[in-house]
Amino acid sequence: MSDQHSLQSFETIAIHAGNTADPLTGAVVPPIYQVSTYKQDGVGGLRGGYEYSRSANPTRTALEENLAALEGGRRGLAFASGLAAEDCLLRTLLEPGDHVVIPNDAYGGTFRLFAKVVSRWGVEWSVANTSDPAAVRAALTPKTKVIWVETPSNPLLGITDVAAVAEIARGAGARLVVDNTFASPYLQQPISLGADIVVHSLTKYMGGHSDVVGGALIAADATVGEELAYHQNAMGAVAGPFDAWLVLRGIKTLPVRMDRHSANAARVAEMLTSHPKVTQVLYPGLPEHPGHETAAKQMKAFGGMVSFRVAGGEEAAVEVCNRAKLFTLGESLGGVESLIEHPGRMTHASVAGSALEVPADLVRLSVGIEAADDLLADLQQALG
Repeated sequence: MSDQHSLQSFETIAIHAGNTADPLTGAVVPPIYQVSTYKQDGVGGLRGGYEYSRSANPTRTALEENLAALEGGRRGLAFASGLAAEDCLLRTLLEPGDHVVIPNDAYGGTFRLFAKVVSRWGVEWSVANTSDPAAVRAALTPKTKVIWVETPSNPLLGITDVAAVAEIARGAGARLVVDNTFASPYLQQPISLGADIVVHSLTKYMGGHSDVVGGALIAADATVGEELAYHQNAMGAVAGPFDAWLVLRGIKTLPVRMDRHSANAARVAEMLTSHPKVTQVLYPGLPEHPGHETAAKQMKAFGGMVSFRVAGGEEAAVEVCNRAKLFTLGESLGGVESLIEHPGRMTHASVAGSALEVPADLVRLSVGIEAADDLLADLQQALG
């Protein structure tokens, strides 16, 4: 991150980092460079460093500079999806015979990548409750190269002390990877807490409008960043220019959106705690949440995700999802509109029968930025 950005507030960086005025026209928004190739200044003479848009594209460069500045990293890379970013990361850092510690609560697609794809080429993994540093330490082997963390986690909203696990990773000679999708860099910056690499699904809060799919890696170390960039170019799952432009546009309003997401989610969580048909509310902003103190220490606010368990079991939880009207039944999260889903049958079906299996009576909410009173009324009618 440049000295210029280090002296500015997050809100200013979100709007200005990577968003320099177009030198030709003075346009204040970076153009969409919808181009595949570039005229070179002689054989091997790249103009501005560009030759082919898989390797680099000016619109994607603007987003990558913005991402690195927001997370306090040395290199940002934008991908076609969050899972494409994860795949590139794992194939860059790992070799057959290496070992990874993964969390006991994580996005189903991440678990599927480890269990069904990465394991086929000889990478071993084991599960640990990353909210417990002792459990992480116990899961290490002499071959551990990566400790993978989600905080808050998906969908049980567990909290990991990033600084504590970073210390464990350093002692083991492993790299700490933190999926920061649920928090966004506005609420939490894992690199400042000791993480080596941050992962994002840009589809979620960073884009913020349910209109783009993308992923990102931000590396704390420039050398690691170069290795990731080499593999990104070699493997090719890059963000397209229009997708990069949409995410850049979304990031400009990230701070104000996250403030509203967090405020609305806090009201939703408070209402659910007193509802007779709700047996448990999972939200790190609640004082009774086991990770509340850690979240308060490392997060600016507690985010827009709320999960809860419904009295009556799985079928009752499914009915709540089906009866919701303002909360749209759908996968994904982080958009301005509120979403509701049943993780066991939707986003986390791939973890059924594993150590990451989620409770059948669980409902997950992505609380949007609508009027909070309207959201509360919809949940109350859905619960019956």
